[in-house]
Amino acid sequence: MTVVDEICTLFSTKGHAAYVGEPVSQLEHALQTAFHAEQAGASDALVVAALLHDVGHLVHKLPEDAADHGIDTRHEKLGQAWLTRHCGPEVTEPVRLHVAAKRYLCATDAAYLGQLSPASVQSLQLQGGPFSPDEVREFEANRWYRDAVALRRWDDLAKIPNMEVPMLEHYRERLAAVLHERQRG
Repeated sequence: MTVVDEICTLFSTKGHAAYVGEPVSQLEHALQTAFHAEQAGASDALVVAALLHDVGHLVHKLPEDAADHGIDTRHEKLGQAWLTRHCGPEVTEPVRLHVAAKRYLCATDAAYLGQLSPASVQSLQLQGGPFSPDEVREFEANRWYRDAVALRRWDDLAKIPNMEVPMLEHYRERLAAVLHERQRG
């Protein structure tokens, strides 16, 4: 099985689960995030990162309502670790940093926090809250921070029930081009 097949299988078996307190499924959220990236003219790698930014939710073993129990799933780190087997930092770093980007935007954009959904506000508290000034400077020093902020903004837009966007198959060639195909056996 190729990594693209593995991703498609993950989405077909676990992608219909609710997206952590939002009115869309994991798959709908992923497809909408990738759609927004594509519409913004993002690179292929960043579109793939947008599509797979929450893959950590699909590979962890915690319940969907983990945040309601005070548990941060650290899905961004799980996703990065899972993706590192197949791709470079142009994909894994925006995935790893998309939670930090939320914390960054809460610290640097006065209107941002007020735009977050209740589920995002809840997870923000579990993830450490807005960055301190030192954390802002450290984040801005990261080569990938701008990509992570763009990904975060697309993530926030990707919570519309029944939004018409391209299906997963639309991204198959892009996934194959960006990810290192390896036969699994």
